[in-house]
Amino acid sequence: MRVKARAAGRSRQQSGLTDTQLVLAWQSASLLLGYPDEELLARAGLLRDVAARLPATIADPMTAFLVHLEATALPELAADFVSTFDHQRRCCLYLTYFEHGDTRNRGVALLRFKTAYRQAGMVLSDAELPDHLGVLLEFGATADVAVARALLLEHRAGLELLRLALEDAHSPWALVLKAVSATLPPLAGDDREAVMKLAAQGPPAEEVGLAPFAPPEYMPEPGGGNGRPGGAVALPSPTYAPASTRASRGARG
Repeated sequence: MRVKARAAGRSRQQSGLTDTQLVLAWQSASLLLGYPDEELLARAGLLRDVAARLPATIADPMTAFLVHLEATALPELAADFVSTFDHQRRCCLYLTYFEHGDTRNRGVALLRFKTAYRQAGMVLSDAELPDHLGVLLEFGATADVAVARALLLEHRAGLELLRLALEDAHSPWALVLKAVSATLPPLAGDDREAVMKLAAQGPPAEEVGLAPFAPPEYMPEPGGGNGRPGGAVALPSPTYAPASTRASRGARG
């Protein structure tokens, strides 16, 4: 989907990056935040070439992660990924968790993401929640740069808190978060205060679960449908080919 010229100009003014640079950076980061497998390793050379076209603040951490990716055995990468993102709540990839935890308010926040995707003509499969950072970056790279950027800025505190948690854990994925953060304006004022507040307090502790409190339009249809004819349509895979040649894949489960 073509981004309007006005939105493109705004992206350049606020971040210092063109929309093309944002797309390249977000496509790459989305892939690198996925479960490591042979397909990701096969793309390492392409991702390194793409990084070379980006500013050093993005390219350097991304390239450093690619060095780790290629130097580490795949079973070790996979085990580290699971240990980091599935077993440590501070390293959660779901952005609304940092502000809302597992509370009632999170269902409404998730609907905000899903509505944005639908308005851009994209329907997320039921395999993934819409606030997953990799999914949001993929959406921005393949559908609507301006909307994805707005959602990233709305949840900037959670993004930075995730980055800090990964750095504290000495995780190589902190490099990917550093690259993503570099695509946004430098932290200042309220953003920095919001990060400090979240870091001090942590997410709300009320563990109510999402299903009973999510709005009806967020809840999946019985059998895995999404309320649209034909069922769920997975977000397309990040790719560097023209839109007409893009392939489709499901979001990471």
